[in-house]
Amino acid sequence: MRIHKLLSDQGVASRRGAERLIEEGRVTVNGRPAVIGQDVNPARDIVHIDGERVAFVKKAARYYILLNKPRGYVTTLSDELGRRCVAELLSDLPARVYPIGRLDKDSEGLLLLTNDGEFANMMMHPRHNVSKSYRVTVRPDLSDEQAAKLAEGVEIDGRMTLPAQVRVVTKEPGRVVMVITIKEGRNRQIRKMCEAVGLEVARLKRISVGPLKLGMLQPGKWRYLQLNEIIMLRNAASGAKTVHVRRQER
Repeated sequence: MRIHKLLSDQGVASRRGAERLIEEGRVTVNGRPAVIGQDVNPARDIVHIDGERVAFVKKAARYYILLNKPRGYVTTLSDELGRRCVAELLSDLPARVYPIGRLDKDSEGLLLLTNDGEFANMMMHPRHNVSKSYRVTVRPDLSDEQAAKLAEGVEIDGRMTLPAQVRVVTKEPGRVVMVITIKEGRNRQIRKMCEAVGLEVARLKRISVGPLKLGMLQPGKWRYLQLNEIIMLRNAASGAKTVHVRRQER
């Protein structure tokens, strides 16, 4: 098994996180620096991270979590600046899980976390085109021209965004609420898209990922995904049809 997948499957880090550990030279296999893509046999090979041996188990328990991230929390498991982290909201979870993608400190809403590296990669990789919808409050107003530009694509960080879906929910003097659906996951993408057309984002909340909706889950609360929800997310990533299921909130 490839080493980054093995470490991910064991819940040591996400697949990308495992690759970073390897690139930084912190992983060894049988006393030699590991390389990305290296095959490892957990029954025969000895793996260390930062000098500490990794104790492999036959199959790590898989956890799939939906968290309603509140504003003011960073999407990391620890923070050198002492800011509040989403890990603090999962202190009663019996395993270490990792965020799938990010929501910036001032954003809120649906955040998926897991220790299943393959599932995380499926949700994040651009080729799978898993949609994400955001409820966005902007100031001062939204013109038809601005809405059209957001939908067609704007240039941020030197590249054009893919076409998006834009739906106006409410429109009041000095304030507009809309839902924007994208199939990318670039850094602070929604905020940068709005800024590119002259809009100030007052509030940003992710309300769905693929067919999975945030629902009535309260800020700061989390729940386990049901099996049918995991299946429909995988189906969304593979282009298969999905089914809607009832959800129990924590």
